[in-house]
Amino acid sequence: MSTKQFIAEISSKKIEKATFTWQTPSNIALVKYWGKTNPQIPKNASISFTLNNCNTITKIEFTHKQNSNNVSELENKVDFDLFFEGKKKEEFKPKIAEFFKRVQLYCPYIFDYQMIIHSENSFPHSSGIASSASGLSAIAMCLMSLESKLNTSLTEEFINKKASFLARLGSGSASRSVEGPLVVWGNHPEIEGSSDLFGIKFPHKVHSVFQNYQDTILLVDKGEKQVSSTLGHNLMQNHPFAENRFAQANENLGKLSKILQNGNIKAFVNLVESEALTLHAMMLTSQPYFILMKPNTLEIINKIWEYRQENNSNVCFTLDAGANVHVLYPFSEKESVQQFIDKKLSKYCQKKQYIYDSVGLGAKSL
Repeated sequence: MSTKQFIAEISSKKIEKATFTWQTPSNIALVKYWGKTNPQIPKNASISFTLNNCNTITKIEFTHKQNSNNVSELENKVDFDLFFEGKKKEEFKPKIAEFFKRVQLYCPYIFDYQMIIHSENSFPHSSGIASSASGLSAIAMCLMSLESKLNTSLTEEFINKKASFLARLGSGSASRSVEGPLVVWGNHPEIEGSSDLFGIKFPHKVHSVFQNYQDTILLVDKGEKQVSSTLGHNLMQNHPFAENRFAQANENLGKLSKILQNGNIKAFVNLVESEALTLHAMMLTSQPYFILMKPNTLEIINKIWEYRQENNSNVCFTLDAGANVHVLYPFSEKESVQQFIDKKLSKYCQKKQYIYDSVGLGAKSL
């Protein structure tokens, strides 16, 4: 699909002042995307649960610049200030400036406005939970709110699609944080409407067992990530197992699509855990190589396996590219699994910290 559809039509309409606030969630991939080409095109399709409680709230105040018509876009720079949790954060600005540079072709109106960005997370910034997905999707939704005022013919469907497209240019996984509860990003022959350019809602009816699914995030290591996402993805370029991995991920997404529809929760557990361990296996076998788990990550995994066998449970885990563990379980097991987490798993977390979350529906205008 062409990117031309996302180039905003320039109009003479001018809005002097506007403020938009969006709450957008983080997400956790079930089938992992690991490896990409420019500009942020995934090597394989992925699917994620949209989370509910782990989110970013971003408010952008737009003020039209009086002299914007007298300065060429090439000479002009996107003018913005950034406040994170009430404090001005100059160190965060380069990443956002790079994001604006990538989207300027599709949102040329950003040159016309001075922006004040206020952002805050519902989870601690240093918790080890990736905030780029929720943070960049929130900025993308604010941009689209302005664009929809400048062009009132835009549909909600197009706004969400373009917001996902824009967010992707800042962080690939951010494309999956606009909608929910299940979002596919990446072209896949068995997922109608799927695209490398933006995320789409999983198009099939999901079995009741996977609705209102629970995710408790165990904060094993709250430090800065050992390996940045950019470096991790780059390590796949010359990885000896890369092509097989990309094929495996797409095959697993086809399998998971059927599982989500037929409710085979045992198959879900097996596939999701295998995907998580495969992601870490890619880092273990890259050059240079990295061990992203911590000893307590392995302790938690073994305790989950023991609990599942002893209680005939459907609890399982997944991992991001780090040490923290996402404990996934159906709503029907919420009480028993949360007792297990509190009594047995919390001691493996830094300061016994964990976050109860569940599957959510995506971005909300506030």
